[in-house]
Amino acid sequence: MVDAPLDDVGARREALRASAAVGLAVAAYGVSFGALAVASGLSVWQACVLSLVMFSGGSQFALIGVIAAGGVAAGPAAIAGATLLGLRNGLYAVRVSPIVGPGFAKRLVAGHLTIDESTAVATAQTVPSAQRVGFWATGIIIYIGWNLMTLAGALLGDLLGDVSAYGLDAAAAAAFLGLLWPRLKSLQPVAVAAGAAVVAVVLIPAVPPGIPVLAAALAGVVVGLAAARKERT
Repeated sequence: MVDAPLDDVGARREALRASAAVGLAVAAYGVSFGALAVASGLSVWQACVLSLVMFSGGSQFALIGVIAAGGVAAGPAAIAGATLLGLRNGLYAVRVSPIVGPGFAKRLVAGHLTIDESTAVATAQTVPSAQRVGFWATGIIIYIGWNLMTLAGALLGDLLGDVSAYGLDAAAAAAFLGLLWPRLKSLQPVAVAAGAAVVAVVLIPAVPPGIPVLAAALAGVVVGLAAARKERT
């Protein structure tokens, strides 16, 4: 068996280190989701199933944020809002498809692990083998860690009882903002965020919980497309 070139081995090691650093940091944040999910009215097992099946931090926080504001009645709007946010993962799939390679079973698993962080670490590598390591290692580390931390946070939140006494009733929105803030590094995302925020603020007093999230998401799409078109001209 011929040994891989040194630069290839080194690139894979660098990708694995990046995966571990990103993966462990993001996974630890799952404890916040678990606690906030229980604070929003979900049971421990519901919070855990949501992380296992949905596995998209932004969408998960958006879902429990709407439920926290409007209860079970806001469920359809919460699901719709989370789905809109999750559509970005479909765009990521186009980018990582050549990295994952052929094979139905492999692509099926890869589809579940295609998130912001696994895509970012994979595409940051310059060597194909390192891109594969970055994608799979980051996705697996976050998936396992996120779900373990969700369970820990949900159990903690369940033990706290009435979490509104601790001010956690508004924490879901704050957590979602924390996920959004690092992405506001250029004019286009700032314009999208500002447009969506204006729509949400105007609609909150006038419509049922959940509707402002959907309207803001649609407004964000419109503003984002307009900003992108203006940058190209």
